[in-house]
Amino acid sequence: MRSHTSVFVGQLLLATVCCSAGLFFLFVGYGAWSDAPGRGWPVLVLGSGLVITLVIPVAATAATRQMFPRITRRHRVKGGRTSCEDGTFVMWAPKSQQDSTQARLARADVLEASVSRYRPDGESTFTTHYGNYTPDEFTALIKLGLRVHDAEDTDAATAFEVTGEWRVPSLCLSAITAGRLVVLVAPATHGTGRTVTPHWPRSALLAGTRTCRVTDLEGRTTIVTRRVERQLQQMRISREAGGVVMNGDTIDLRRLDPHTAARYAVLADRDRTHPEEQAPVSEPGEEARRLADQLPGQQGAFGSVGRGWSRRGGVLARAHFLELRARTTFQDHGPVLDTVLRIQPPDGTTPFDAARRLTVPMNYLTALHRTKEVVLSVSPSGASYDVDWARTNLLAGVTEAKVITPDGRELPLAGRPDTIWTLMNLLASHGLSNPSPVLDLRRRRMREVAGILLDACA
Repeated sequence: MRSHTSVFVGQLLLATVCCSAGLFFLFVGYGAWSDAPGRGWPVLVLGSGLVITLVIPVAATAATRQMFPRITRRHRVKGGRTSCEDGTFVMWAPKSQQDSTQARLARADVLEASVSRYRPDGESTFTTHYGNYTPDEFTALIKLGLRVHDAEDTDAATAFEVTGEWRVPSLCLSAITAGRLVVLVAPATHGTGRTVTPHWPRSALLAGTRTCRVTDLEGRTTIVTRRVERQLQQMRISREAGGVVMNGDTIDLRRLDPHTAARYAVLADRDRTHPEEQAPVSEPGEEARRLADQLPGQQGAFGSVGRGWSRRGGVLARAHFLELRARTTFQDHGPVLDTVLRIQPPDGTTPFDAARRLTVPMNYLTALHRTKEVVLSVSPSGASYDVDWARTNLLAGVTEAKVITPDGRELPLAGRPDTIWTLMNLLASHGLSNPSPVLDLRRRRMREVAGILLDACA
């Protein structure tokens, strides 16, 4: 990952080229003023050139702040913490298209998935589509094979399979990886078959990407994340009522109309009597649905270490997303989102929340049902935190980590984020870079620490 200084220098050169007219006016105006100091037009030209020239560092600074994922004190939320609890995650995804009143809400299992098309032509620049949260250019077209359960039970005898291509908002990609979608099934008409349309925000909720809690009429709060049947019933009630507003990730029955609240309360009572087990984080067969390798984003790696950063006391820190909110600005490798992170300082002090606009890679968004963790590189002074997407994607399992022992054995680290985190910190503390997801302990520069690293894998 490029350093903050290199990004600024690049933006400064770009701004200088774009504002070169300002420098031209500055020199022309200065020359004319020297030859005829009493005339007015040289002053106008000189002033115009000066104003345009002053824009260069301002524009370069603004562009660098937008491109470089650095978090500083000015990004801390007021009071240091939001009202979100540690286990909650709130996501504002783009709305799905208006559905037919005749369509039924059903569950669909994702059997297989592949990217049919994602070829934006914005290069690395920021592209804004005013008023459009899901422009086709930046919304992947995904081919899906679905098994639709068009009934309240999930009996295979009542299910049917369908294959199609749908545009999937980036924030909802993880629902495909998890393998659970909410679909609208419209009845067959005029000799055509049933029409199946995925509802993406509800799918992210059913998949467990977005957490969900319900506060009953007595003020008791229950976690219903990944309680699939209960959530489907809640969605049907909400749809019939014209929508139910969630306060963050919570549905408060005390704020609903009496009829809707009573229907929700029946579900809550039934769940207390016959509690439903949580569905798995990901349904079986995830490999057939894996999209991370087909979408852009930085490859996971144990990370690069700057010698000066490590020598002066730079360390790594962990954070996790509390909120993600869609915007209408995009880069080729991911959408620009308004985010809130909870950061755990490496010195063990109280965690704090920070609000920062970030470009979140699409390959990371495919794993959002599994983790919301982010790896940060902390400056030696502790004043700034840089989002490290290479380390983040390795920790999140977007890229599979592997260790090769001194005797040539391969140790896969899939599903072991704590081990990966320990290895990252050991490498950073010893000033060792490994910009790859494979940690080869046979390399000469790894020999001195091979024993320590190998013990961490045990």
